[in-house]
Amino acid sequence: MMRNDTLVRTEGMKILLEGLGKVDAERFISLIIKEPFDYTKWQRDLYSGMGVRELSNKAMKSITE
Repeated sequence: MMRNDTLVRTEGMKILLEGLGKVDAERFISLIIKEPFDYTKWQRDLYSGMGVRELSNKAMKSITE
């Protein structure tokens, strides 16, 4: 099911506020707006050079934290 833009914005803000708090959520948004940011490239580069096992270990670790 595809969510509309308003729902995505609302859920995104809720996640940012819960995860970062008000000040850092605002700071994050400001940083994203100021800098050209290619999320797809960032996501691709984030785990480049990492093997499947290492990626799996990172994922499992993040679940238990």
